[in-house]
Amino acid sequence: MRSPRRRRGVHPAAATAPPCSAMASGAASPRSPPAAKKRAAVVAGDGDDSDVFDRLPDDIVLVVLSRLAANAASPADVASAALTCRRFRELATHPAVLSRASAAAVAVRWGAWSEAAHRFLLRCAAAGSLHACYFLGMVRFYCLGSRATGAALLGRAAGGGHAPALYALAVVQFNGSGGGKADKDARAGVALCARAAWLGHTPALRELGHCLQDGYGARRDAPAGRRLLLHAAAREHLSWKKHNHGHHDGSAAEDAVSRFMVAWWDSHRAKAAARGCLPGEHGDGEHDGGEDLRLCSHARCGRRETRRHEFRRCSVCGAASYCSRACQALDWKRAHRAQCAAARWLAAAAAADGVAH
Repeated sequence: MRSPRRRRGVHPAAATAPPCSAMASGAASPRSPPAAKKRAAVVAGDGDDSDVFDRLPDDIVLVVLSRLAANAASPADVASAALTCRRFRELATHPAVLSRASAAAVAVRWGAWSEAAHRFLLRCAAAGSLHACYFLGMVRFYCLGSRATGAALLGRAAGGGHAPALYALAVVQFNGSGGGKADKDARAGVALCARAAWLGHTPALRELGHCLQDGYGARRDAPAGRRLLLHAAAREHLSWKKHNHGHHDGSAAEDAVSRFMVAWWDSHRAKAAARGCLPGEHGDGEHDGGEDLRLCSHARCGRRETRRHEFRRCSVCGAASYCSRACQALDWKRAHRAQCAAARWLAAAAAADGVAH
């Protein structure tokens, strides 16, 4: 029996090939695999006007936004990305994005403080951002007067290994902030400072050196304390050089909460002076217990007493108050040395006048 003849010039696969018009229009053949159909649909657009960006999976967009939040230099960077399009606006509030917010991304300035900024920090803290927990915890504890929630947020950040939060809790333990004198726990403060110093926090390293020199909360070891103070001074000088040359290591962002608190209390003091409020009153006329609470005399700190005579005072003039030994040492080098010398001279002159009369 003779086999069937093939037509000359026609390949066997050509009989099943789609027509040229179908190939030109981008339509996939019935036997095409799903990946080929998807590529053809993306190229052809399936006849609609949708963009390729709209076809990207949400996971890819979330990765992009997460990296943007992790490298943001200010809260405005995250807000600008959210205003780009509707899809960014919806995905920018996802916990996967807010949990990666950098310290600078949550560093809200006092001039930009509002209910919207407060809600943004709350969302970041609820998503798991340690920087947001630290910033909002400090603001609530020292500015808004919410001691319990502020301490809880600081504890949450410290539990995650956030060095500034560990040092903030150490200062709270040293002073017994939010409680009475009986709530002071120097040993717990030294332990928290040691943990923060091990993580590379320079203020905690300086505070630990002063505690070892004075024997406060730990066994006195003056040589070890001096070594820690020299190490802290070297780290501070190195971070200052990096900051001036544009290499930001996060130290400037850590000082953002201090700048916020300083501006907060300056604003309240100006409002109180404009309205003629008495000491111990806020600018809106509300009392904070009728007590004359003092701010830390270190100009870059911003912490305020939670009860009278909570902070340690200068043993010579008694006019300056400090939340920690580190703040006292820094302010002595920058400003209080001249102020205290003048106060001593005035006190000596007054004593001499009293003896003469």
